[in-house]
Formats: sequence, structure tokens, C-alpha cells
Amino acid sequence: MAEPSMDTLLARINELAHKNKAEGLTEAEKTERADLRQKYLKLFKASFRSQVEMLQVYDKDGKEVTPEKVRQIQRDKGLRDN
Repeated sequence: MAEPSMDTLLARINELAHKNKAEGLTEAEKTERADLRQKYLKLFKASFRSQVEMLQVYDKDGKEVTPEKVRQIQRDKGLRDN
């Protein structure tokens, strides 16, 4: 089964949040909410990490000042030659 997208997870998390405010949640729904939150955070962190790993930083003079740790990750993934 394919992993749900962040949008799908967020929509269901929001549904549960609205229901919780209106009438409360059952124990099963509380468990589902916790599970959905963990999945969402996992996807969010992976997405953010990917964005940072693709990042190149330049100073005002046009010289690249990307941190060496990020450069090494880019080299390991074949995204950078130098």
C-alpha cells in the first residue's frame, strides 16, 4: 500500500481536530490521530531534509559558501562534482 501524501494526512488530522473540539474523540480516534501525526512529521522531516540537501548558498559577491557537510551529502548523492 502506498504511503499517504502530506495533504491527505493533514486533511484527516484536521478533521479529527475539528471533531475533538466539537464533541471529543474516541480512544480509537485518538490513537489514529497520534499515528497520523507521526507519519506527517516523518514526511515533513524527509521533505525538509531533501530541500536542505539541494541548497546552495552564495554570499553577496557570488562566491559559493555552502556548508561542507551539505556539499558532502550532495557529492554522495551524485548531485555535485566538486
